[in-house]
Amino acid sequence: MITATAPRKTALNETMRKAGGRMVDFHGWELPIQFEGILKEHAAVRNSAGIFDVSHMGQLFVTGADSFKLLQKANANDLRKATIGKGVYSHLLNEKGGLVDDIIAFCLALNRYLVIVNATTSVKDYEWLRSRTGKDNVKVENMSDHYSMLAVQGPSVPKMMETFAPEALKLPRFGIVEKKLYGEDCFISRTGYTGEDGFEITAPHAAIQNVWDAMMDLGRPYGIVPCGLGARDTLRLESGYLLYGQDVDDDHTTYEANYGWVVCLDKGDFTGRDVLLKQKSEGLKRKLTGVTLAGGVPRPGCKVFKGGKEIGELASATYSPTLKKGIGVGYLSEPGLKPGEPLEVEVHGKRLPAQAARTPFHKGTAFTFKPS
Repeated sequence: MITATAPRKTALNETMRKAGGRMVDFHGWELPIQFEGILKEHAAVRNSAGIFDVSHMGQLFVTGADSFKLLQKANANDLRKATIGKGVYSHLLNEKGGLVDDIIAFCLALNRYLVIVNATTSVKDYEWLRSRTGKDNVKVENMSDHYSMLAVQGPSVPKMMETFAPEALKLPRFGIVEKKLYGEDCFISRTGYTGEDGFEITAPHAAIQNVWDAMMDLGRPYGIVPCGLGARDTLRLESGYLLYGQDVDDDHTTYEANYGWVVCLDKGDFTGRDVLLKQKSEGLKRKLTGVTLAGGVPRPGCKVFKGGKEIGELASATYSPTLKKGIGVGYLSEPGLKPGEPLEVEVHGKRLPAQAARTPFHKGTAFTFKPS
């Protein structure tokens, strides 16, 4: 007899339900797919403010004299960029150059790091890093079960922070500050998954309801709305952000994912470096490429053609509320495609006109803001 495992619930599950959240099972977590509607939630974040319960994300703490050494060896990016109070977006790599996960590593203090990992990979990432500690003086702790996390996103959010945490306004992109909130030690980072300026607040479960209530109160003058996974997906795809398990995984490298800016080959040896070095010198056989459609709404799995020849399929695809057309990304066997080159995407058995496109499809305030 097979017994289904009930999805996990965040500390804000009941709050999400009372706010009208339509709950779904997302990789073993019960989370809202939407509240009043994806289009309204998407527009709120692009134009003013939206708030997301992202408590399914994971938190690993890496401490000890060799903490930098471990993270520098395990990641494609250069952890020297993560000076105290700052973080870096990076790819945790395996020996094949594939992604164990895409993460953000924050340096909280000397020899003390907070690594934010994806919901589906928190245990995997923890075990991967633990397996590489050897005899080094480093401790890896998976504290994901102890923290909740909110993402407050949109161009009006800094105005809300003037009251809630004015010190956060000085943070650059990927900056982080520790702050006592409601009697608990919390973290506020200038990060997000939407392409808009905003903050993510990581707090123990005991404080998260108070944080949610405060954000909703402070955001009321700006029309803040609760947002679900649906809007999170349209926002992140427009902004060119990767979804682990869909756009990237253990079998696709950082270069193939068109994220070469994450790779720092000259920092010294790191896991997967030889594979990436070979790909850079010999060229790619496939690359995650942006695609736009004038008509029709593409979905993941839609086949892509060029000159009548199938060259791949879309990994992520949706309707872009901002651009008002279909967009997607897929691993295509012609990595040298230039933006504007004609393609076709098969949607419901029909091949629709499309073209290769540069990503991100849209650049929001996260790409342009300046700290106060």
